[in-house]
Amino acid sequence: MPAPGKLVVDHVGHFVPHMDAASSALETLGFTLTPFSAHSHRSEPGGPLAPAGAGNRCVVLERGYLEIVTPTGDTQHAGQLRAAIKRYTGAHLIAFGTAAPEADHARIRKSGFDPLPPVALQRQIGTESGEGTVRFTVVRVSPGKMPEGRIQFCRQHTPELVWQERWLDHPNRAAALTGVILCVADPVEAAQRYARYTGLPAQIGGSVCRLATARGYLLFTDAAKLERRLDARPPSLPWIAGCVLESGDIAATGDYLRNSGIPVHVLGSRRLLIEFPGAVGGLAIFEPGNSGTFSFD
Repeated sequence: MPAPGKLVVDHVGHFVPHMDAASSALETLGFTLTPFSAHSHRSEPGGPLAPAGAGNRCVVLERGYLEIVTPTGDTQHAGQLRAAIKRYTGAHLIAFGTAAPEADHARIRKSGFDPLPPVALQRQIGTESGEGTVRFTVVRVSPGKMPEGRIQFCRQHTPELVWQERWLDHPNRAAALTGVILCVADPVEAAQRYARYTGLPAQIGGSVCRLATARGYLLFTDAAKLERRLDARPPSLPWIAGCVLESGDIAATGDYLRNSGIPVHVLGSRRLLIEFPGAVGGLAIFEPGNSGTFSFD
């Protein structure tokens, strides 16, 4: 968990229409998934617990995780998921891990983002000794304030239930979520807006900008640069294009993916690029540990 006053890239959420298809695709890629878990929320502290109309499975890494979310009901929350999926199947959520969501709420209110009240979320999860309740507090803004998707702050109250040892071993050797790639019309505007949102400085560089947290970073690029560097075309703009994952053994990662029939493109510094199947959406770059920040140069 982040130290007080610090932010980390906690997780990235893919919104998918069919959980079974997405799960099968991720397992073929060599990811271990948590069991399906339905979401519930309280719209105000102490208020009644209500079904959120969605559920998830997760790829839990030693640092950070990928969340796979699907709508399951007819709630407002489920409707927002379906509207996002109509744009594209893939990553629509970036959660900044925080120890002080109330302070983040106050900061973004002062910065003009008009945040919604903090929401207490929870879901049941199995443990090796029974069942537990994962609890977290989320700070969001109204839809459209951050056009890239659901960009939020997340305080994990029960990290020991999320990061269970039995889910951290992945056959493809994925070990950590280190970066997120966003394809936008104006990288400078987006990076400066995220700097105001997070209170962190952005590195402005024309067609590629960067924002670093205490653990993990965001890269902002335009469609032309993304296509030249990664041969990827956005389904629409803006697009949370994909994630950068640290591998515990990059050679073993490449072997596993190729043996599973996954097309692998070798980038510089031994990085490996794959395209997630359509049931999941987006891109992933695997990189060796201690390889530094991915660059589009």
